[in-house]
Amino acid sequence: MRGDRVVVGRVAGVYGVRGWVRVQSYTQPIENLLDYGPWLLTLRGEVTLAEGRAHGKGLIARLDGIDDRDAAGALVGQDISVARDALPATDEGEYYWNDLIGLRVINRDGASLGEVVRLIETGAHDVLVTQGERERLIPYALGAVVDEVDLPNGLIRVDWGADF
Repeated sequence: MRGDRVVVGRVAGVYGVRGWVRVQSYTQPIENLLDYGPWLLTLRGEVTLAEGRAHGKGLIARLDGIDDRDAAGALVGQDISVARDALPATDEGEYYWNDLIGLRVINRDGASLGEVVRLIETGAHDVLVTQGERERLIPYALGAVVDEVDLPNGLIRVDWGADF
């Protein structure tokens, strides 16, 4: 396991004047974020969710101790993480994005394609964004592009040309 906290969302904006915030959830379905806690915000530390619900394409939430728009505004842009053990265990061959960030990526020829710096959700397949001598976008398609994820050795093996 890579780390004891997992980033599951971020505070995306304020909602109203009574301290509510808009939340971008990285969970599937997005409402699952409301079931995990306590939240740890990047700069504020641990906070308790007082209430939350789906709203439009995202979530809105009220946090204990955040009672006005100014206090809510100070939270905008902060990542929301939770303890790893608050999340469901993954099945064989499933990984949290957090597990993949920082892994080295090599192709079948042994060429280094960089290190995973982030992932992008596209709808069809998630995309690994790697950084090495240059940035690469590699589809995270198990079996088709991704041959193996080797967490103990910090490695992802892919069927991807070094010139892509």
